[in-house]
Amino acid sequence: MKIALPDQNGQKTEYSLTGVPLPSAVLSGQSARIVYSAAHVVADPFTNNDPSGSPAIDWEKTLEFRRYLAGLGIGIAESMDTAQRGMGLDWPKALELITHTRKELPDALVANGCGTDHLLPQDARSVDDVIRAYLEQVEAIQAVGGRLILMASRALVKVARSAADYLRVYSDVLSACDQPVILHWLGEMFDPALAGYWGSASFEDAIETVLEIIEVNKSKVDGIKISLLDKQKEIVLRRRLPSGVKMYTGDDFNYPELIEGDDHGFSHALLGIFDPLAPAAAYAVSKLGEGDTAAFRSTLDPTVPLARTIFRAPTQYYKTGVVFLAWLNGFQDHFIMVNGAQALRPLPYFTEIFRQADQCGLLRDPEKAVHRMTSLLAVYGA
Repeated sequence: MKIALPDQNGQKTEYSLTGVPLPSAVLSGQSARIVYSAAHVVADPFTNNDPSGSPAIDWEKTLEFRRYLAGLGIGIAESMDTAQRGMGLDWPKALELITHTRKELPDALVANGCGTDHLLPQDARSVDDVIRAYLEQVEAIQAVGGRLILMASRALVKVARSAADYLRVYSDVLSACDQPVILHWLGEMFDPALAGYWGSASFEDAIETVLEIIEVNKSKVDGIKISLLDKQKEIVLRRRLPSGVKMYTGDDFNYPELIEGDDHGFSHALLGIFDPLAPAAAYAVSKLGEGDTAAFRSTLDPTVPLARTIFRAPTQYYKTGVVFLAWLNGFQDHFIMVNGAQALRPLPYFTEIFRQADQCGLLRDPEKAVHRMTSLLAVYGA
């Protein structure tokens, strides 16, 4: 099967698809690693809302994708930045999404993003404002029986004056959590407003604050997800975590080796890239559980170039690549995103993702993918 794809100058070259769709596998509750996919949302393309207004979501298609993930045995990290949280998906819609997923999949492994995004940073006046904002979301999510991922707060960056403020906020919020939570350290490459999180621009100082927060509140912390796209920083923190506290990799560039681990330990996974890579993740981790490390790496290693393309700078626009692949693979009937985010990447980005996804065996139905890619090229006049 062939398709003519344009290069950066608009010159078309014939591309022959070579990939074979990956074999399938379903993770069990006793898999070698805990695997969460931070799942995207499907926009409603027929809404009369302006893209900058209240987000319109196709609930059935959004939940259908979550049923697909759960069917693979993959956990769902709900209402995170992959779902355009804080970048189109506001708190009321996030809570609605959390509630829908809880009702639809009551027995699935689901953890839900809990933050302060309903408190605009410019409206935050004190640390107490941030605590109240966190607690509002904690109460609302726990009221529907949801587990928590405690997301980083833009408002906290604005009002905090020292690492002590972070310790106070997290201790107060964690004391209100009825189950152990996953903390989330999101780097500024994903959200520039989070620069200097934990009260310092220095990783060495920030890590001490994180470890103190975890140690003081150890019974309330299941683990921490670190999204800095720096494997050495993750490994340094992982080796210093208290016993029983898990590391969840958020490194969309180095996930195979971090999940495999070393003689000192390994990382579980909570990744945006495991939305489009869900079948590869399920198959690879199932092989890891069988002791077949070679099959684990031979499945995931070839996906890294694709992940690096999807998450290339400006990294925060990676959601566009995620939803593009969801459309190519038939999980939705259109390539429209909340807040019009489908327009945030150029055409060569999409053509490269198409090539790399094919080479990784991640096009479920190559014929459909070619048809859809051809229709996108026509929109661009290619």
